[in-house]
Amino acid sequence: MEQSTGAAAVTAENERPLSLWRNRAFNLLWASQCLSDVGSAMANLALPLLMLELTRSPAQAGLVGTAGLLVAMACRLPAGVLADRVDRRRLMVACDALRIAAHTVLGCAVLVGKAGVALILLVVISSAAADAVFGTAEHAAVRNLVPPDQLPTAVARNEARSYGSSLAGPPLGGLLFGLGRALPFLGDALTFLLSLTAIMSIRRPMQQPRSEPPQNSGAAGVEGLRFVLGNPFLRALLAIAAPLNMAFTGMLFAIIVSLQRSGTSSFVVGLASTIFGLGGFLGACAAPVIQRWLGLPRLIVVLCWTTTALMAVSALVPTSLLAAVPLAAALFLGPTTNAALFGYQSAVTPDRLQGRVVSVLLLSATSAAALAPALVGLLLARFASGTAMLVFPLLVAVAAVTATFSSGIRSMSAGS
Repeated sequence: MEQSTGAAAVTAENERPLSLWRNRAFNLLWASQCLSDVGSAMANLALPLLMLELTRSPAQAGLVGTAGLLVAMACRLPAGVLADRVDRRRLMVACDALRIAAHTVLGCAVLVGKAGVALILLVVISSAAADAVFGTAEHAAVRNLVPPDQLPTAVARNEARSYGSSLAGPPLGGLLFGLGRALPFLGDALTFLLSLTAIMSIRRPMQQPRSEPPQNSGAAGVEGLRFVLGNPFLRALLAIAAPLNMAFTGMLFAIIVSLQRSGTSSFVVGLASTIFGLGGFLGACAAPVIQRWLGLPRLIVVLCWTTTALMAVSALVPTSLLAAVPLAAALFLGPTTNAALFGYQSAVTPDRLQGRVVSVLLLSATSAAALAPALVGLLLARFASGTAMLVFPLLVAVAAVTATFSSGIRSMSAGS
């Protein structure tokens, strides 16, 4: 197995590991992506609002989100090949430059009243492709910026960043959209400019030197997939991450739909979403402490079974705001699981394969999650809300059984 250069790099000055909070390279990347994520959350709220204002069609407004999701999924595997073949810093800078240009053009078009459906879709498609490539390259680069024993903590901080932006971005985007239709898009362009500047300021290499000749794209992609399927831990991660992501997405969607169908006010529905996000954010902040308390293999097993029970409790009160509380508790535990699993993944995967392995795992997880709303719709059309929701704790129970009996998860003991 290749050894990460991160540990040596971050100890060069003091001959001992730095606290993650004193790691300049990681903190530049993390802080810049905090701003970038908030900007994206602002724009993601404003885009369908702009489409509704222009077209008066909810169907066309929904097309925006669907187009972005499909493009991101289609780009995920090629993004992994690029992240392993191309200099990751340059790749991330190029993605930021594309997103700056796209959102600046859209903001200016909105200012002068020239924004149309074609331009909005072009911005959504180009941004989704850039997001997929950037995210894969960033995930692959982290291994070179922090020591191996700090990888789970670094992933947990990235989880906190994601949940924090989901809490702060939409309200800010709504406020800016009300003040001026172009402001969320120009603000997003500014956050990408700050991200680009920060990435160019990181002096540490984001990948190890490449000595082997580059493969063609097809062979490179197959090598990444073969590595995932040939590693017991990564196979287990596939089997755990996909049902967990599908279950969380499905439960969130089912609770919101059930509240709306029961006549709950839009304020209470919004409050449920806030409770979900807050649970995940607090869990991401507490993840390092929970990891140290339980240890990696036991952590995965405990959290999967606990999430199964909490989701089943939510299904007992599907049309009440109380349903959000157990699910928020499950989301509190979720970031710890992600941090442990993906931190360990970064440690066991050779640097030259990081991008491709990450892309395979993310494609599997996000594809399953993308199916969840459609599954919820089919279930709610035939069954009562509580009965329909029970499908999702059963999915998590599948992940829990895998975690309990998988030799790949038990092998984490040797590396923890």
